[in-house]
Amino acid sequence: MSRAFFRTTAVVGFTTLLSRITGLMRDVVFASMIPAVALEAFVLANQIPNLLRRLFAEGAFSQAFVPVVAEYRAQRSTDEVRGLVDAVSGTMGLFLLAVSIVGVLVAPLIVLIFAPGFHTKDAGQFDLAVEMLRWTFPYLLFVSLTALAGGVLNSYQKFALPAFSSVLLNVVMIVFAAWLSPYFEQPAMALAIGVFVGGVAQVLLLIPPLVRMNLLRLPRWNLQHEAVRRIARLMGPAIVGSSMGQLSVMISTGIASLLADGSMTWLYFADRLVEFPLGVFSIALATVILPALSKHHATQSSKDFAATLDWAIRLVCLIVIPASVALFVLAGPLTVAIYQRREFTAFDVEMTQLALMAFSFALLGWSLIKVLAPGYYARQDTKGPVKVAMRALGLTMVLNLIVVVALWLTGRIADPGMHALLALSNGIGAIFNAALLYRGLTRSGVLEPQAGRRRFLLRVVLASALMAAFLWWFGGDVAVWIAASTMERIGWLTAIVVGGAAVYFVALAVMGVRPGQFRLHARH
Repeated sequence: MSRAFFRTTAVVGFTTLLSRITGLMRDVVFASMIPAVALEAFVLANQIPNLLRRLFAEGAFSQAFVPVVAEYRAQRSTDEVRGLVDAVSGTMGLFLLAVSIVGVLVAPLIVLIFAPGFHTKDAGQFDLAVEMLRWTFPYLLFVSLTALAGGVLNSYQKFALPAFSSVLLNVVMIVFAAWLSPYFEQPAMALAIGVFVGGVAQVLLLIPPLVRMNLLRLPRWNLQHEAVRRIARLMGPAIVGSSMGQLSVMISTGIASLLADGSMTWLYFADRLVEFPLGVFSIALATVILPALSKHHATQSSKDFAATLDWAIRLVCLIVIPASVALFVLAGPLTVAIYQRREFTAFDVEMTQLALMAFSFALLGWSLIKVLAPGYYARQDTKGPVKVAMRALGLTMVLNLIVVVALWLTGRIADPGMHALLALSNGIGAIFNAALLYRGLTRSGVLEPQAGRRRFLLRVVLASALMAAFLWWFGGDVAVWIAASTMERIGWLTAIVVGGAAVYFVALAVMGVRPGQFRLHARH
Protein backbone atom coordinates (compact mmCIF):
# COMPACT_ATOMS: atom_id res chain seq x y z
CA MET A 1 0.00 0.00 0.00
CA SER A 2 1.46 3.38 -1.00
CA ARG A 3 2.04 6.05 1.64
CA ALA A 4 -0.38 8.45 -0.07
CA PHE A 5 -3.12 5.82 -0.26
CA PHE A 6 -2.62 4.90 3.39
CA ARG A 7 -2.78 8.57 4.38
CA THR A 8 -6.04 9.25 2.54
CA THR A 9 -7.57 6.02 3.88
CA ALA A 10 -6.59 7.03 7.42
CA VAL A 11 -8.12 10.49 6.94
CA VAL A 12 -11.44 9.08 5.72
CA GLY A 13 -11.44 6.39 8.41
CA PHE A 14 -10.76 8.87 11.21
CA THR A 15 -13.38 11.31 9.92
CA THR A 16 -15.95 8.49 9.63
CA LEU A 17 -15.27 7.54 13.24
CA LEU A 18 -15.54 11.21 14.23
CA SER A 19 -18.88 11.38 12.41
CA ARG A 20 -20.16 8.37 14.34
CA ILE A 21 -19.02 9.85 17.65
CA THR A 22 -20.57 13.26 17.00
CA GLY A 23 -23.71 11.54 15.74
CA LEU A 24 -23.97 9.66 19.04
CA MET A 25 -23.36 12.91 20.95
CA ARG A 26 -26.16 14.50 18.90
CA ASP A 27 -28.56 11.71 19.87
CA VAL A 28 -27.59 12.04 23.54
CA VAL A 29 -28.47 15.74 23.40
CA PHE A 30 -31.76 14.97 21.62
CA ALA A 31 -32.72 12.44 24.29
CA SER A 32 -31.97 14.79 27.17
CA MET A 33 -33.61 17.93 25.72
CA ILE A 34 -36.75 16.69 23.90
CA PRO A 35 -39.56 14.47 25.31
CA ALA A 36 -39.99 11.15 23.49
CA VAL A 37 -43.46 11.97 22.10
CA ALA A 38 -42.33 15.27 20.53
CA LEU A 39 -39.12 13.67 19.31
CA GLU A 40 -41.23 11.04 17.55
CA ALA A 41 -42.47 13.70 15.12
CA PHE A 42 -38.89 14.76 14.38
CA VAL A 43 -37.80 11.16 13.79
CA LEU A 44 -40.38 10.93 11.01
CA ALA A 45 -39.68 14.38 9.56
CA ASN A 46 -35.95 13.67 9.48
CA GLN A 47 -36.33 10.14 8.19
CA ILE A 48 -38.27 11.00 5.03
CA PRO A 49 -35.63 13.19 3.33
CA ASN A 50 -32.94 10.81 4.56
CA LEU A 51 -34.69 7.88 2.89
CA LEU A 52 -34.61 9.79 -0.40
CA ARG A 53 -31.02 10.83 0.31
CA ARG A 54 -29.95 7.19 0.13
CA LEU A 55 -31.21 7.16 -3.46
CA PHE A 56 -30.28 10.62 -4.77
CA ALA A 57 -27.11 11.33 -2.79
CA GLU A 58 -24.93 8.68 -1.21
CA GLY A 59 -26.76 5.76 -2.85
CA ALA A 60 -27.67 5.42 -6.50
CA PHE A 61 -26.39 8.83 -7.57
CA SER A 62 -22.94 8.47 -6.03
CA GLN A 63 -22.51 4.99 -7.49
CA ALA A 64 -23.31 6.35 -10.95
CA PHE A 65 -21.68 9.79 -10.77
CA VAL A 66 -18.26 9.05 -9.27
CA PRO A 67 -17.09 6.61 -12.01
CA VAL A 68 -18.24 9.00 -14.75
CA VAL A 69 -16.48 12.06 -13.33
CA ALA A 70 -13.34 9.97 -12.74
CA GLU A 71 -13.44 8.88 -16.38
CA TYR A 72 -13.85 12.48 -17.56
CA ARG A 73 -10.91 13.58 -15.46
CA ALA A 74 -8.67 10.81 -16.82
CA GLN A 75 -9.66 10.96 -20.50
CA ARG A 76 -10.93 14.47 -21.20
CA SER A 77 -9.97 18.09 -20.75
CA THR A 78 -10.53 20.21 -17.65
CA ASP A 79 -13.07 22.28 -19.59
CA GLU A 80 -15.11 19.14 -20.30
CA VAL A 81 -15.00 18.23 -16.59
CA ARG A 82 -16.34 21.71 -15.80
CA GLY A 83 -19.08 21.20 -18.37
CA LEU A 84 -20.03 17.91 -16.71
CA VAL A 85 -20.20 19.53 -13.26
CA ASP A 86 -22.27 22.43 -14.63
CA ALA A 87 -24.72 20.12 -16.40
CA VAL A 88 -25.13 17.58 -13.61
CA SER A 89 -25.38 20.15 -10.81
CA GLY A 90 -27.83 22.31 -12.76
CA THR A 91 -30.03 19.42 -13.94
CA MET A 92 -30.09 17.57 -10.63
CA GLY A 93 -30.33 20.80 -8.64
CA LEU A 94 -33.38 22.11 -10.51
CA PHE A 95 -35.05 18.69 -10.44
CA LEU A 96 -34.56 18.27 -6.70
CA LEU A 97 -35.56 21.90 -6.08
CA ALA A 98 -38.89 21.11 -7.75
CA VAL A 99 -39.19 17.90 -5.71
CA SER A 100 -38.47 19.85 -2.52
CA ILE A 101 -41.12 22.47 -3.32
CA VAL A 102 -43.68 19.74 -3.96
CA GLY A 103 -42.65 17.99 -0.73
CA VAL A 104 -43.17 21.18 1.27
CA LEU A 105 -46.59 21.81 -0.31
CA VAL A 106 -47.93 18.28 0.18
CA ALA A 107 -46.29 17.68 3.58
CA PRO A 108 -49.62 16.73 5.26
CA LEU A 109 -50.22 14.01 2.66
CA ILE A 110 -46.67 12.67 3.03
CA VAL A 111 -46.99 12.44 6.81
CA LEU A 112 -50.36 10.72 6.44
CA ILE A 113 -48.83 8.12 4.10
CA PHE A 114 -45.65 7.50 6.10
CA ALA A 115 -47.24 7.64 9.56
CA PRO A 116 -51.00 7.01 9.33
CA GLY A 117 -51.17 6.48 13.08
CA PHE A 118 -50.24 10.11 13.82
CA HIS A 119 -53.58 11.39 12.53
CA THR A 120 -55.52 9.58 15.25
CA LYS A 121 -53.26 10.47 18.19
CA ASP A 122 -54.00 13.19 20.74
CA ALA A 123 -50.41 14.26 21.44
CA GLY A 124 -50.22 16.49 18.36
CA GLN A 125 -47.63 14.44 16.46
CA PHE A 126 -49.37 14.93 13.09
CA ASP A 127 -49.37 18.74 13.03
CA LEU A 128 -45.89 18.92 14.52
CA ALA A 129 -44.51 16.42 11.97
CA VAL A 130 -46.04 18.40 9.09
CA GLU A 131 -44.49 21.64 10.29
CA MET A 132 -41.12 19.95 10.79
CA LEU A 133 -41.20 18.24 7.41
CA ARG A 134 -41.54 21.60 5.68
CA TRP A 135 -38.14 22.49 7.17
CA THR A 136 -36.42 19.13 6.72
CA PHE A 137 -37.57 18.15 3.23
CA PRO A 138 -35.25 20.65 1.44
CA TYR A 139 -32.34 18.81 3.06
CA LEU A 140 -32.72 16.36 0.17
CA LEU A 141 -31.54 19.10 -2.21
CA PHE A 142 -28.66 20.23 0.01
CA VAL A 143 -27.27 16.76 0.75
CA SER A 144 -27.49 15.74 -2.92
CA LEU A 145 -25.47 18.79 -3.95
CA THR A 146 -23.03 17.95 -1.16
CA ALA A 147 -22.68 14.42 -2.57
CA LEU A 148 -22.06 15.83 -6.03
CA ALA A 149 -19.37 18.23 -4.82
CA GLY A 150 -17.82 15.50 -2.68
CA GLY A 151 -17.71 13.12 -5.65
CA VAL A 152 -15.82 15.68 -7.74
CA LEU A 153 -13.35 16.44 -4.93
CA ASN A 154 -12.78 12.73 -4.24
CA SER A 155 -11.90 12.16 -7.91
CA TYR A 156 -9.16 14.77 -7.44
CA GLN A 157 -7.89 13.02 -4.29
CA LYS A 158 -9.47 15.61 -1.97
CA PHE A 159 -11.05 13.46 0.73
CA ALA A 160 -10.91 15.40 3.99
CA LEU A 161 -13.62 18.05 3.48
CA PRO A 162 -16.24 15.72 1.90
CA ALA A 163 -15.73 13.25 4.75
CA PHE A 164 -15.99 16.07 7.32
CA SER A 165 -19.34 17.35 5.97
CA SER A 166 -21.37 14.87 8.04
CA VAL A 167 -19.45 15.93 11.16
CA LEU A 168 -20.41 19.55 10.43
CA LEU A 169 -24.09 18.58 10.18
CA ASN A 170 -23.93 16.82 13.55
CA VAL A 171 -22.25 19.83 15.18
CA VAL A 172 -24.88 22.24 13.80
CA MET A 173 -27.70 20.02 15.09
CA ILE A 174 -26.06 19.73 18.52
CA VAL A 175 -25.92 23.54 18.72
CA PHE A 176 -29.60 23.86 17.79
CA ALA A 177 -30.69 21.15 20.22
CA ALA A 178 -28.53 22.10 23.21
CA TRP A 179 -28.52 25.90 23.06
CA LEU A 180 -31.33 27.12 20.81
CA SER A 181 -34.21 24.70 21.47
CA PRO A 182 -35.15 26.29 24.86
CA TYR A 183 -36.02 29.52 23.01
CA PHE A 184 -38.67 27.80 20.87
CA GLU A 185 -42.30 27.44 21.94
CA GLN A 186 -42.03 23.84 20.74
CA PRO A 187 -38.35 22.89 21.42
CA ALA A 188 -38.43 20.00 18.94
CA MET A 189 -38.86 22.51 16.09
CA ALA A 190 -35.25 23.62 16.66
CA LEU A 191 -34.11 20.20 15.47
CA ALA A 192 -35.93 20.51 12.14
CA ILE A 193 -34.52 24.00 11.53
CA GLY A 194 -31.12 22.62 12.48
CA VAL A 195 -31.38 20.05 9.68
CA PHE A 196 -32.10 22.85 7.18
CA VAL A 197 -29.22 25.03 8.39
CA GLY A 198 -26.85 22.06 8.59
CA GLY A 199 -27.66 21.11 4.99
CA VAL A 200 -26.86 24.62 3.80
CA ALA A 201 -23.62 24.56 5.81
CA GLN A 202 -22.56 21.29 4.16
CA VAL A 203 -22.98 22.76 0.67
CA LEU A 204 -21.15 25.98 1.59
CA LEU A 205 -18.28 23.94 3.01
CA LEU A 206 -17.56 22.27 -0.33
CA ILE A 207 -18.16 25.13 -2.78
CA PRO A 208 -14.93 27.11 -2.08
CA PRO A 209 -12.52 24.25 -3.00
CA LEU A 210 -14.44 23.65 -6.25
CA VAL A 211 -14.14 27.34 -7.08
CA ARG A 212 -10.43 27.39 -6.24
CA MET A 213 -9.89 24.37 -8.52
CA ASN A 214 -11.80 26.21 -11.29
CA LEU A 215 -14.28 23.31 -11.56
CA LEU A 216 -17.48 25.20 -10.79
CA ARG A 217 -18.90 27.86 -13.08
CA LEU A 218 -22.64 28.32 -13.52
CA PRO A 219 -24.92 25.28 -13.01
CA ARG A 220 -27.33 24.90 -15.92
CA TRP A 221 -30.16 22.60 -16.96
CA ASN A 222 -28.91 20.25 -19.70
CA LEU A 223 -30.72 16.96 -20.13
CA GLN A 224 -29.00 16.46 -23.48
CA HIS A 225 -25.50 16.33 -21.98
CA GLU A 226 -23.94 12.91 -22.58
CA ALA A 227 -22.82 12.51 -18.97
CA VAL A 228 -26.24 13.45 -17.58
CA ARG A 229 -27.95 10.83 -19.72
CA ARG A 230 -25.35 8.19 -18.88
CA ILE A 231 -25.60 8.85 -15.14
CA ALA A 232 -29.40 8.61 -15.36
CA ARG A 233 -29.12 5.21 -17.08
CA LEU A 234 -26.62 3.94 -14.51
CA MET A 235 -28.83 5.09 -11.62
CA GLY A 236 -31.74 2.87 -12.68
CA PRO A 237 -30.47 -0.51 -11.39
CA ALA A 238 -28.88 1.14 -8.35
CA ILE A 239 -32.20 2.74 -7.37
CA VAL A 240 -33.91 -0.66 -7.49
CA GLY A 241 -31.25 -2.16 -5.23
CA SER A 242 -31.16 0.76 -2.82
CA SER A 243 -34.94 1.04 -2.55
CA MET A 244 -35.39 -2.41 -1.02
CA GLY A 245 -33.89 -1.47 2.31
CA GLN A 246 -35.57 1.94 2.29
CA LEU A 247 -38.95 0.37 1.57
CA SER A 248 -38.51 -1.88 4.59
CA VAL A 249 -37.78 1.16 6.76
CA MET A 250 -40.80 3.00 5.38
CA ILE A 251 -43.09 0.08 6.16
CA SER A 252 -41.75 -0.27 9.70
CA THR A 253 -42.14 3.48 10.24
CA GLY A 254 -45.77 3.41 9.14
CA ILE A 255 -46.56 0.50 11.44
CA ALA A 256 -44.71 2.07 14.39
CA SER A 257 -46.91 5.16 14.09
CA LEU A 258 -49.91 2.93 14.88
CA LEU A 259 -48.38 1.76 18.14
CA ALA A 260 -48.00 3.47 21.52
CA ASP A 261 -46.81 7.11 21.64
CA GLY A 262 -43.01 7.23 21.54
CA SER A 263 -42.56 3.92 19.70
CA MET A 264 -40.73 5.52 16.78
CA THR A 265 -38.40 7.36 19.16
CA TRP A 266 -37.50 4.22 21.09
CA LEU A 267 -36.81 2.31 17.86
CA TYR A 268 -34.69 5.20 16.61
CA PHE A 269 -32.44 5.35 19.68
CA ALA A 270 -32.01 1.57 19.78
CA ASP A 271 -31.17 1.47 16.08
CA ARG A 272 -28.55 4.20 16.56
CA LEU A 273 -26.74 2.09 19.17
CA VAL A 274 -26.68 -0.88 16.77
CA GLU A 275 -25.50 1.33 13.89
CA PHE A 276 -22.38 2.36 15.80
CA PRO A 277 -20.53 -1.01 15.71
CA LEU A 278 -22.02 -1.69 12.28
CA GLY A 279 -20.58 1.52 10.87
CA VAL A 280 -17.22 1.42 12.62
CA PHE A 281 -16.39 -2.25 11.94
CA SER A 282 -18.62 -4.04 9.42
CA ILE A 283 -18.90 -1.30 6.80
CA ALA A 284 -15.17 -0.58 7.11
CA LEU A 285 -14.38 -4.27 6.58
CA ALA A 286 -16.64 -4.40 3.52
CA THR A 287 -14.84 -1.36 2.09
CA VAL A 288 -11.47 -3.05 2.58
CA ILE A 289 -12.30 -6.40 0.98
CA LEU A 290 -14.13 -5.17 -2.14
CA PRO A 291 -10.98 -4.00 -3.99
CA ALA A 292 -9.17 -7.22 -3.06
CA LEU A 293 -12.07 -9.40 -4.24
CA SER A 294 -12.30 -7.42 -7.48
CA LYS A 295 -8.60 -7.95 -8.09
CA HIS A 296 -8.82 -11.71 -7.47
CA HIS A 297 -11.80 -11.97 -9.82
CA ALA A 298 -10.02 -10.00 -12.53
CA THR A 299 -6.94 -12.26 -12.28
CA GLN A 300 -9.12 -15.39 -12.04
CA SER A 301 -7.63 -16.27 -8.65
CA SER A 302 -10.63 -18.22 -7.39
CA LYS A 303 -8.81 -19.70 -4.37
CA ASP A 304 -7.63 -16.29 -3.20
CA PHE A 305 -11.15 -14.92 -3.79
CA ALA A 306 -12.66 -17.65 -1.58
CA ALA A 307 -9.94 -17.26 1.06
CA THR A 308 -10.48 -13.49 1.31
CA LEU A 309 -14.25 -13.87 1.64
CA ASP A 310 -13.89 -16.65 4.22
CA TRP A 311 -11.42 -14.50 6.19
CA ALA A 312 -13.96 -11.65 6.29
CA ILE A 313 -16.75 -13.97 7.45
CA ARG A 314 -14.61 -15.40 10.25
CA LEU A 315 -13.59 -11.90 11.34
CA VAL A 316 -17.24 -10.81 11.45
CA CYS A 317 -18.13 -13.84 13.57
CA LEU A 318 -15.17 -13.18 15.89
CA ILE A 319 -16.20 -9.56 16.58
CA VAL A 320 -19.94 -9.27 15.87
CA ILE A 321 -21.25 -12.38 17.65
CA PRO A 322 -19.94 -11.21 21.07
CA ALA A 323 -20.98 -7.63 20.22
CA SER A 324 -24.54 -8.82 19.57
CA VAL A 325 -24.56 -10.79 22.82
CA ALA A 326 -23.23 -7.77 24.73
CA LEU A 327 -25.91 -5.49 23.25
CA PHE A 328 -28.59 -7.95 24.37
CA VAL A 329 -27.28 -8.46 27.91
CA LEU A 330 -26.27 -4.84 28.53
CA ALA A 331 -29.21 -3.23 26.71
CA GLY A 332 -30.48 -1.64 29.94
CA PRO A 333 -27.15 -0.30 31.30
CA LEU A 334 -26.15 0.97 27.84
CA THR A 335 -29.42 2.84 27.42
CA VAL A 336 -29.16 4.40 30.88
CA ALA A 337 -25.49 5.37 30.55
CA ILE A 338 -25.89 6.96 27.12
CA TYR A 339 -29.39 8.42 27.02
CA GLN A 340 -31.04 8.62 30.46
CA ARG A 341 -31.09 12.15 31.79
CA ARG A 342 -33.59 15.01 32.05
CA GLU A 343 -36.39 14.38 29.49
CA PHE A 344 -35.42 10.74 28.89
CA THR A 345 -37.36 8.97 31.65
CA ALA A 346 -37.05 5.56 33.29
CA PHE A 347 -40.01 4.44 31.16
CA ASP A 348 -38.14 5.53 28.02
CA VAL A 349 -35.19 3.47 29.23
CA GLU A 350 -37.37 0.37 29.58
CA MET A 351 -38.90 0.78 26.11
CA THR A 352 -35.56 1.50 24.38
CA GLN A 353 -34.02 -1.46 26.18
CA LEU A 354 -36.64 -3.79 24.70
CA ALA A 355 -36.00 -2.43 21.20
CA LEU A 356 -32.22 -2.76 21.60
CA MET A 357 -32.52 -6.36 22.77
CA ALA A 358 -34.58 -7.15 19.67
CA PHE A 359 -32.24 -5.24 17.34
CA SER A 360 -29.22 -7.11 18.73
CA PHE A 361 -30.31 -10.13 16.67
CA ALA A 362 -30.12 -8.00 13.52
CA LEU A 363 -26.51 -6.87 14.02
CA LEU A 364 -24.99 -10.17 12.88
CA GLY A 365 -27.31 -10.37 9.86
CA TRP A 366 -26.60 -6.79 8.77
CA SER A 367 -22.83 -7.28 9.25
CA LEU A 368 -22.76 -10.49 7.21
CA ILE A 369 -24.72 -8.78 4.43
CA LYS A 370 -22.03 -6.08 4.31
CA VAL A 371 -19.24 -8.62 3.70
CA LEU A 372 -21.17 -11.18 1.60
CA ALA A 373 -22.60 -8.67 -0.90
CA PRO A 374 -19.09 -7.68 -2.14
CA GLY A 375 -18.70 -11.32 -3.16
CA TYR A 376 -21.34 -10.57 -5.81
CA TYR A 377 -20.36 -6.99 -6.65
CA ALA A 378 -16.70 -7.94 -7.21
CA ARG A 379 -17.90 -10.35 -9.93
CA GLN A 380 -20.05 -7.54 -11.39
CA ASP A 381 -23.22 -9.37 -10.33
CA THR A 382 -25.56 -6.61 -9.15
CA LYS A 383 -28.78 -8.54 -9.74
CA GLY A 384 -28.09 -11.31 -7.22
CA PRO A 385 -28.12 -9.13 -4.08
CA VAL A 386 -31.20 -7.26 -5.37
CA LYS A 387 -33.16 -10.50 -5.81
CA VAL A 388 -32.13 -11.65 -2.34
CA ALA A 389 -33.05 -8.27 -0.84
CA MET A 390 -36.52 -8.45 -2.43
CA ARG A 391 -37.13 -11.89 -0.91
CA ALA A 392 -35.92 -10.71 2.50
CA LEU A 393 -38.16 -7.65 2.22
CA GLY A 394 -41.11 -9.91 1.43
CA LEU A 395 -40.45 -11.94 4.59
CA THR A 396 -40.14 -8.78 6.71
CA MET A 397 -43.40 -7.40 5.30
CA VAL A 398 -45.22 -10.65 6.06
CA LEU A 399 -43.88 -10.69 9.63
CA ASN A 400 -44.83 -7.05 10.16
CA LEU A 401 -48.31 -7.72 8.80
CA ILE A 402 -48.72 -10.68 11.15
CA VAL A 403 -47.62 -8.51 14.08
CA VAL A 404 -49.99 -5.62 13.37
CA VAL A 405 -52.98 -7.87 12.64
CA ALA A 406 -52.39 -9.95 15.77
CA LEU A 407 -52.07 -6.83 17.92
CA TRP A 408 -55.16 -5.31 16.35
CA LEU A 409 -57.29 -8.42 16.89
CA THR A 410 -56.18 -8.79 20.50
CA GLY A 411 -56.64 -5.09 21.26
CA ARG A 412 -53.00 -4.63 22.25
CA ILE A 413 -51.84 -2.40 19.41
CA ALA A 414 -51.43 0.60 21.73
CA ASP A 415 -49.72 -1.37 24.52
CA PRO A 416 -46.19 -0.19 25.39
CA GLY A 417 -43.43 -2.55 24.29
CA MET A 418 -45.02 -3.86 21.11
CA HIS A 419 -42.54 -1.87 19.00
CA ALA A 420 -39.89 -4.45 19.90
CA LEU A 421 -41.71 -6.95 17.67
CA LEU A 422 -41.00 -4.70 14.66
CA ALA A 423 -37.30 -4.63 15.54
CA LEU A 424 -37.31 -8.41 15.87
CA SER A 425 -38.98 -8.91 12.48
CA ASN A 426 -36.33 -6.70 10.85
CA GLY A 427 -33.65 -8.81 12.54
CA ILE A 428 -35.17 -12.02 11.20
CA GLY A 429 -35.29 -10.47 7.73
CA ALA A 430 -31.60 -9.46 7.96
CA ILE A 431 -30.52 -12.96 8.99
CA PHE A 432 -32.63 -14.45 6.17
CA ASN A 433 -30.99 -12.04 3.71
CA ALA A 434 -27.49 -13.01 4.86
CA ALA A 435 -28.34 -16.73 4.70
CA LEU A 436 -29.55 -16.44 1.10
CA LEU A 437 -26.42 -14.49 0.08
CA TYR A 438 -24.23 -17.15 1.70
CA ARG A 439 -26.13 -20.00 0.04
CA GLY A 440 -25.85 -18.32 -3.36
CA LEU A 441 -22.07 -17.95 -3.02
CA THR A 442 -21.56 -21.56 -1.91
CA ARG A 443 -23.87 -23.04 -4.56
CA SER A 444 -22.05 -21.17 -7.31
CA GLY A 445 -18.70 -22.45 -6.01
CA VAL A 446 -17.46 -18.94 -5.26
CA LEU A 447 -17.23 -19.55 -1.52
CA GLU A 448 -15.71 -22.80 -0.34
CA PRO A 449 -16.15 -23.69 3.35
CA GLN A 450 -12.73 -23.77 4.96
CA ALA A 451 -11.57 -26.51 7.28
CA GLY A 452 -12.25 -25.94 10.96
CA ARG A 453 -15.00 -23.33 10.52
CA ARG A 454 -17.60 -25.21 12.61
CA ARG A 455 -15.08 -25.78 15.38
CA PHE A 456 -14.18 -22.11 15.31
CA LEU A 457 -17.84 -21.02 15.48
CA LEU A 458 -18.46 -23.35 18.43
CA ARG A 459 -15.56 -21.79 20.31
CA VAL A 460 -16.82 -18.27 19.57
CA VAL A 461 -20.30 -19.19 20.82
CA LEU A 462 -18.94 -20.78 24.02
CA ALA A 463 -16.67 -17.80 24.73
CA SER A 464 -19.59 -15.43 24.09
CA ALA A 465 -21.73 -17.41 26.55
CA LEU A 466 -19.07 -17.06 29.24
CA MET A 467 -18.83 -13.34 28.50
CA ALA A 468 -22.63 -13.04 28.71
CA ALA A 469 -22.63 -14.65 32.17
CA PHE A 470 -19.97 -12.17 33.33
CA LEU A 471 -21.88 -9.18 31.92
CA TRP A 472 -25.19 -10.32 33.39
CA TRP A 473 -23.69 -10.93 36.85
CA PHE A 474 -21.92 -7.58 37.09
CA GLY A 475 -24.48 -5.60 35.09
CA GLY A 476 -26.89 -5.51 37.97
CA ASP A 477 -30.38 -4.05 38.07
CA VAL A 478 -31.30 -1.16 35.77
CA ALA A 479 -32.77 0.76 38.72
CA VAL A 480 -29.29 0.92 40.28
CA TRP A 481 -27.90 2.40 37.08
CA ILE A 482 -30.65 5.03 36.94
CA ALA A 483 -29.89 6.09 40.52
CA ALA A 484 -26.16 6.48 39.77
CA SER A 485 -24.48 9.67 38.59
CA THR A 486 -23.29 10.10 34.99
CA MET A 487 -19.63 9.55 35.88
CA GLU A 488 -20.49 6.46 37.92
CA ARG A 489 -22.45 5.04 34.98
CA ILE A 490 -19.65 5.66 32.50
CA GLY A 491 -16.95 4.31 34.81
CA TRP A 492 -18.85 1.15 35.72
CA LEU A 493 -19.94 0.50 32.13
CA THR A 494 -16.35 0.89 30.91
CA ALA A 495 -15.10 -1.54 33.56
CA ILE A 496 -17.76 -4.12 32.69
CA VAL A 497 -17.13 -3.88 28.94
CA VAL A 498 -13.36 -4.21 29.38
CA GLY A 499 -13.87 -7.12 31.77
CA GLY A 500 -16.30 -8.83 29.42
CA ALA A 501 -13.89 -8.45 26.49
CA ALA A 502 -11.10 -9.93 28.63
CA VAL A 503 -13.27 -12.92 29.56
CA TYR A 504 -14.15 -13.47 25.89
CA PHE A 505 -10.63 -13.36 24.49
CA VAL A 506 -9.09 -15.34 27.37
CA ALA A 507 -11.74 -18.03 26.85
CA LEU A 508 -10.89 -18.15 23.13
CA ALA A 509 -7.18 -18.42 23.94
CA VAL A 510 -7.80 -21.28 26.38
CA MET A 511 -9.78 -23.09 23.65
CA GLY A 512 -6.90 -22.71 21.22
CA VAL A 513 -7.87 -19.70 19.11
CA ARG A 514 -4.79 -17.63 18.23
CA PRO A 515 -4.41 -14.24 16.46
CA GLY A 516 -2.27 -15.87 13.78
CA GLN A 517 -5.30 -17.84 12.62
CA PHE A 518 -6.78 -14.58 11.30
CA ARG A 519 -3.82 -13.69 9.12
CA LEU A 520 -5.02 -13.39 5.54
CA HIS A 521 -2.90 -15.62 3.34
CA ALA A 522 -4.44 -14.62 0.03
CA ARG A 523 -1.96 -12.99 -2.37
CA HIS A 524 -2.86 -9.28 -2.71
